[in-house]
Amino acid sequence: MKKHSTQYAFFDGRIVPTQKAKISIMTKALQYGVGVFGGIRGYYDNHTETVYLFRITDHLARLLSSLNILGTAIKYSSTELEKILHQLVAANKPRTDCYFRPFAYADESSLTPIISSNFNFAMYMIPLGDYLPTSKGLSVMISSWRRILDNAIPARGKISGTYINSALARQEASRLGFDEAIMLTEEGHVAEGSAENIFIIRDGVLITPSKSDDVLEGITRNTIIQLAQDSGIPVEIRSIDRTELYIAQEVFFTGTGAQVAWIKSIDGRKIGNGKIGKISSRLQNLFFKIVRGKDPRYNQWLTKIHV
Repeated sequence: MKKHSTQYAFFDGRIVPTQKAKISIMTKALQYGVGVFGGIRGYYDNHTETVYLFRITDHLARLLSSLNILGTAIKYSSTELEKILHQLVAANKPRTDCYFRPFAYADESSLTPIISSNFNFAMYMIPLGDYLPTSKGLSVMISSWRRILDNAIPARGKISGTYINSALARQEASRLGFDEAIMLTEEGHVAEGSAENIFIIRDGVLITPSKSDDVLEGITRNTIIQLAQDSGIPVEIRSIDRTELYIAQEVFFTGTGAQVAWIKSIDGRKIGNGKIGKISSRLQNLFFKIVRGKDPRYNQWLTKIHV
């Protein structure tokens, strides 16, 4: 990682050196996972020295919605949060693709796990290329860990404590030699990866689980659905059975981190011919053109910052 891209963070109302952005070990955010976070990609264009930030308004809206699920809020509006993001880019002057982590957290130290209104906000950024490989197919497994229920810990919000569920699934997959895990709902339907939404293609139709299947309401998920519809690819949003994964012609993950990452095998079963499929490839190529400012039809999704 290049030091200049991580030198400064936003913490306690101002831009500070990242190493000085510290909280107490007693805070509820650490003890109980009482916080919400987001993830925003920045794609750097070396020729124009411009960072393209992808769908920041949607990401910040989801952050505030996640707080609303917890019944709390922060003092910053979406517009103010966007200004903070701009300040962070100006301070760090990145020269590579990067990732932003906004984080709102319970800034108090009482022992009770009550969610109070005393939330603070911080944001940092790091250099980031692929989170999951996008050029080679992934080997994944169906996790023995079930996806959390909306009526237990809502998956549609990026709530910090929720991600122990993801961590257990990813740990299991890694220990058994797989790249990633797919999690099922309590009813046995496909939910998502440990930290990615999932799509399958059957007979030319793009299919993804419903929002009511305990999934994060992913912004990249929403993007791929719209791109498919704009491209004339039929889309179905419905519950997916486990065995549909095995007989799908194509399967891929989406997410801010994952971007569009195709899957070559699930539980040792080859998907299609074991190579990236036509629809997956088409959507992946279009996605990467858009996020790097190469398709003006979707420039409304981009915020450009010259560095």
